[in-house]
Amino acid sequence: MSWDLCLITVALDGTKVPSPRMGLMARWQPGARDRLVLAAVDLFADQGYDATTVAQIAERAGVTKSTFFRHFPDKRELLVAGQETLCRLLVEGITTAHESATPLEAVAAGLERASNEMGPMNRELAPRLKAAIAASTELQERDALKTVGLAKAMTDALKSRGVPDPLAHLAAELGVLAFKQGYATWTALEQDEAGLAPHTLAALEELRAATTALS
Repeated sequence: MSWDLCLITVALDGTKVPSPRMGLMARWQPGARDRLVLAAVDLFADQGYDATTVAQIAERAGVTKSTFFRHFPDKRELLVAGQETLCRLLVEGITTAHESATPLEAVAAGLERASNEMGPMNRELAPRLKAAIAASTELQERDALKTVGLAKAMTDALKSRGVPDPLAHLAAELGVLAFKQGYATWTALEQDEAGLAPHTLAALEELRAATTALS
């Protein structure tokens, strides 16, 4: 399952977005950037990524094409709209973990920090965005690049804590995999009461246990 959906639905200031449906705009007044992202997800799922134009996205979002280009250079960049925020949250959690924390404990702190910012919109968008990405090679490639970017951000944060390079890389890769697995579990639930964090942390613990079996 792609986790692109979890990247685009954290607002740039970290605010949780309550619903993906454009009909709820009257109750929630997002900025133009968030409206463009929501419009793109709907259109990509309805008619495919390749068939969707910038003009259609702007029209669905209720903005002009010039407004679109003030926020995004092209439609591909819509699906990385939340990556910088997610990276920041992961790094914040890692860097502010207790100084005595092990590398995986620091990664767990990063996962918890980021997971706590994932709200109902992330779960609701999952099926539509999953379908859009599955149907587009270009979007699949973008998704893979984001995975690399998140792993690098976590690796650098761990190295800044004095974690040796190879260990930092390994812990970061486990963190990315735990986020993916936890997110897939969370979005597959019919109901959610606990949020994403318990699932990503449980996935990290499972991976930690699995690595001990390798020795």
